[in-house]
Amino acid sequence: MKKSVSFIYLLLFVSIVGFAQKQKKIQYPRNIILLIGDGMGTSQIFAGIAASKLPLNIERSKVIGFHKNQATNNFITDSAAGATAFATGEKTYNGAIGVDKDKKSLTTILEIAEQKGLATGLVATCNITDATPSSFIAHQPARAMMDEIAADFLKTDIDVFIGGGRKHFAQRKDGKNLVEELRAKNYQIANSIEEVQKVTSGKLAGFLADENPVKISEGRGDQLLVSAQTALNILKQNKKGFFLMVEGSQIDWGGHANETQYIVNEMLDFDKAIGAAFDFADKDGNTLVIVTADHETGGFSINGAKDGIIDGKFTTKGHTGVMIPVFAYGKGAELFSGIYFNNDIFHKMKKAFKFK
Repeated sequence: MKKSVSFIYLLLFVSIVGFAQKQKKIQYPRNIILLIGDGMGTSQIFAGIAASKLPLNIERSKVIGFHKNQATNNFITDSAAGATAFATGEKTYNGAIGVDKDKKSLTTILEIAEQKGLATGLVATCNITDATPSSFIAHQPARAMMDEIAADFLKTDIDVFIGGGRKHFAQRKDGKNLVEELRAKNYQIANSIEEVQKVTSGKLAGFLADENPVKISEGRGDQLLVSAQTALNILKQNKKGFFLMVEGSQIDWGGHANETQYIVNEMLDFDKAIGAAFDFADKDGNTLVIVTADHETGGFSINGAKDGIIDGKFTTKGHTGVMIPVFAYGKGAELFSGIYFNNDIFHKMKKAFKFK
């Protein structure tokens, strides 16, 4: 009998120690940087790798998973439904911005971060009221409602947002000038990347184009990298932590256009922002970086590569339904291995933040 009781105690001790060790393995970050390469599947990533003379920053990630991204009303998701799943933890219909399949508003990870006292930011190489960035901050039944989406920005305390889309704040159908309303809320207004770069603290609204910024090949330069670095420098001043979403928006547009070099150019540009995020995580030691995409665009494949020139082929000018890779780096990265649904990314971020 004594031996039996001793054995039970031994098993209990081993179980407790094992549980404690498992718990120790999960390291919770103070900051999360979510980078979304719109339309970026594995072929888009490898096109960038094959075109580059040096390893890409994304290759530094050791934790890799895949997400299944189907919308509630379609096997092929769009950016709105895809980003809303990331932002809210619920799958929804194509075109939905921060609302569920019944068009009811959902609380986003950015809004939860605000409620917890964290700093928040959005950066994109498209209109800041476009589907992906707006899904983290707005609540509208249709992605085309950009004036209404812009107005939703004023209902939040977001610290930094940088992208295109000035017209939806300043040249609106209702005649309101939301830029002046932003000033009244103590936002510093920047209308060029040079002005963005000068802002080192406080609140920042950066408008880099009336609508969408131009593509890399037309002279956009390092706008995405500089915008991401500026946002990080501002947000890191909040000692409670921050949430930042950075989108490489135009990888998707290269897929829609079936232009291989467009994809490669935008992929390499996006990778610079990934490098800045990984470097920040290395230096800070309290940051989780997640790199993924909402969907793949173009049914892109690689038939060959020579001297950095990619021979790409396409099956569609639209999106496809393939699984999308998820790369995680830094504190809490281990949460993101495996295969799961796109809306699980929200729950994994929430767990990493230890939000109830």
